[in-house]
Amino acid sequence: MKKLKNVMTSNEMIVVYIIMALSLIIGISNSAFFGVPTLISLTRAMLVTLIFAMGEMIVIVSGGIDVSFPAIACISFYATIKFMIAHNINSFIFAFAMSALIGIAFGILNALIITRIKIPPLIATLGISSVASGATLAFLGTDEISRIPENVDKLSQMFLLTYTTQEGIKYSLTILIIIPVVICIGSYVLLKHTMLGRGIYAIGGDMNAARVAGFNVNRILFFIYMLNGCLAGIGGMTYMILMRQASPQAVMGSEMMVIAAVVIGGTRITGGHGTVIGTILGVTLITLVQNNLIMLGVPTHFQTLVLGFIMLAGTAITSYRAKKIAASAKI
Repeated sequence: MKKLKNVMTSNEMIVVYIIMALSLIIGISNSAFFGVPTLISLTRAMLVTLIFAMGEMIVIVSGGIDVSFPAIACISFYATIKFMIAHNINSFIFAFAMSALIGIAFGILNALIITRIKIPPLIATLGISSVASGATLAFLGTDEISRIPENVDKLSQMFLLTYTTQEGIKYSLTILIIIPVVICIGSYVLLKHTMLGRGIYAIGGDMNAARVAGFNVNRILFFIYMLNGCLAGIGGMTYMILMRQASPQAVMGSEMMVIAAVVIGGTRITGGHGTVIGTILGVTLITLVQNNLIMLGVPTHFQTLVLGFIMLAGTAITSYRAKKIAASAKI
């Protein structure tokens, strides 16, 4: 009975309750909300955010934070597309591989600064963000590229399913949804079923204790920031394909929304705790607010205010539960 109560009052379930309540309010205001078109639109809207959020969640679980992933995403996909156009390369596999490798390179830079120079993660990644963003504009240009290599652009027109309404309007679920699904499954396996995952949680809980327990902290941190850089590159390329154009500043400024989604999903900003399911729910809630509050007549500029309150509430609930668990352990 106590176990069931803990499940029903867990961070994940609290987010589920909020999503259900918000959906009910929006649905009462606009009955068109409940339907397949909304589900497809919501899935597409949260696709890229989910890729970024998985990487950021792992970083925060380890006790760090990374605000450089939007800039890394931009330089990764923008440099890749310019390179492919210049050398007449027309392979979507090459596009994702090169973008991921550029992201990994910047992830290594983040890890070097954090582990070798001992600069706090926030400052280190903020610096790398400025470097990546500045390098994109200074060396690669500021033009938006709409002439995407054909085989890369084809992915934007490939769908898993298409739903047609009674009015004849078509809603299609992009094949690119496979990417975040694979990443989420991989992240779950990593965190729950590998020694590396245990090390990530251990470092976030207490770095010195993790060292004493035999974990190679620096090696694990290198893996974490390389992984986040890789996912930034993949997420950036995915976004570019969905938009069908490459802009050097496309996803800049998205870091706060991604971090908000991760924290709302129950990941402790101090590290040591976080789940894949919680992060998925957090991204769902953020996307729901961003894309559907307009149905309630809420102006766009007020949506940021609502998101701010939700983030504060999510952080407060996570903090309260952490203190409650700590207090129970002392009894």
